[in-house]
Amino acid sequence: MGSESERLLKPSEFCRIVGISYRTFKRWVSESRIRVVRTPTGRIRVPYSEVTKILGGKPGGGEVRAVIYARVSSSDQRSDLERQVEYLTQYCSSKGYRVVDILSDIASGLKTDRRGLLKLFDYVVNRQVDVVVVTYRDRLTRFGFEYLEHFFNKYGVRIEVVFGEEPRDAYQELVEDLIEIVTSFAEKLYGMRSHKKKKLVEGFRKLLKEVEESE
Repeated sequence: MGSESERLLKPSEFCRIVGISYRTFKRWVSESRIRVVRTPTGRIRVPYSEVTKILGGKPGGGEVRAVIYARVSSSDQRSDLERQVEYLTQYCSSKGYRVVDILSDIASGLKTDRRGLLKLFDYVVNRQVDVVVVTYRDRLTRFGFEYLEHFFNKYGVRIEVVFGEEPRDAYQELVEDLIEIVTSFAEKLYGMRSHKKKKLVEGFRKLLKEVEESE
């Protein structure tokens, strides 16, 4: 329990310091993972000791173990992969995190059997990490980020996304992922070698090109 003079944080302040979304904050409150108090006017506040508990992994504080995860979709983006790792390493240093490992993948964000991602799961389930640090949400996964966040939270691990929306220069990678999704569904509908499947995918590529040219 904190002292009566302990600093109380607004939920938004707590989320910013700890690096979680407000949705995650509400879930943690409902699961009694963090302690909140109410002011005389009924407003919710978070004792600062809860920050120490979450970031330090224990009430008395301690080091924060971090795993850096970086990803690009193709080998010709290796320079971007190196930039991600360099920036995240500096970021962890500025936050005082101890980097346990640096994991990276050269693969689509749609693939679930990425070697680096699977190793990250091992760190999480073995409780060897406190925070996973990525540049953008899509570096970890193109879809289903909330599922991963919920899964990691169950093991006391939070995902810290350094930036917000992905940059405009990630457009081509998104296009490639969309084509991969359409190709997968077309194969399920018409078969891998079907003429209809080929026609659908080629038509979708043409549509994307026309949309891009019209901008």
